[in-house]
Amino acid sequence: MQRIMLKSKIHRARLTEANLYYEGSFTIDENILDEADILPHEKVSVVNINNGERFETYVIPGARGSKVFCLNGAAARKGHVGDEVIIISYINIDENELKTYKPTIVLLDRNNNITEKSHQTAPQKVYGQSYS
Repeated sequence: MQRIMLKSKIHRARLTEANLYYEGSFTIDENILDEADILPHEKVSVVNINNGERFETYVIPGARGSKVFCLNGAAARKGHVGDEVIIISYINIDENELKTYKPTIVLLDRNNNITEKSHQTAPQKVYGQSYS
């Protein structure tokens, strides 16, 4: 049996552009794509932290080192420059591979610089307590 699992997550990227009249998709700095193990044209889910919008699209590579996160086409209506988003990709994986599989998590600062890269999700913190 296969399960659909988190493959990669770019957490708290800040939108730098929105281009309504582009052909569509989501432009992301190619360096950040590499770190997150997301390929050009890969399907992703995007969650806008500021307004709660959730949508699916595909990624196109932006200039390396540009820190660009640009919503294109109709997706440009799903957020504004400065909004924080989470970009998620998934993988179909056989159950027998689950014991060794770990997702790639990339955390960004307010300027879209990578602050941390890990292969596990952080424990939830509620009112200063940690739950695992």
